[in-house]
Amino acid sequence: MSKQQRIEERRDQIIDAARICFSQHGFHGAGMAEIASLSQLSVGQIYRYFTNKEAIIEEIVRRIVKHRLKLMWDHDNDLNQLADNLASQRLLDGEDAQINQGLMLEIAAEATRNPQVESILCDADDGFFHQGCEMMKRAYPQLNIEQVAALSEMMAVLSAGTAQRMLTRLQQRHVDRSQMKALYLSIFRTLFATRPWA
Repeated sequence: MSKQQRIEERRDQIIDAARICFSQHGFHGAGMAEIASLSQLSVGQIYRYFTNKEAIIEEIVRRIVKHRLKLMWDHDNDLNQLADNLASQRLLDGEDAQINQGLMLEIAAEATRNPQVESILCDADDGFFHQGCEMMKRAYPQLNIEQVAALSEMMAVLSAGTAQRMLTRLQQRHVDRSQMKALYLSIFRTLFATRPWA
């Protein structure tokens, strides 16, 4: 194993522990000592990889955003697959994804009190938007800049909104996913027509 691989392994170990600690105790309730204990590292070792708790939060947000981008765009422009990803539980498939969404809600709440976390969240949102724009331009070169920006924002809203709705309402009432998929597909076929808004 190379030195860089060992570093990444340690960072993964810390992030995994931090996600659990933050989801169980919140950001204020989870300190470096708790993260160190769960990751089976010393506090000093953690500081070798992350300068502070906010740096850990920043890395968690970066990974969640990267995962969401993959779900939204890693479908080879298959709108049927994209509609299925949104309509199904795939955005929150499994315990890890549900923890991620819970963490994003926690991070959003913390951002209202902590300017550093607010900056992290804004930077992540900008990154999500701009990467989405780049992917959109490659997939749909016929669109102009304004259309790309509007569609990227719409996709960001669908991604974030769908994930939050899944987290809060699935256990309360049943929604027919085939109906949701049909609605998403209808939206996409309109939005991604060869010449939208023409």
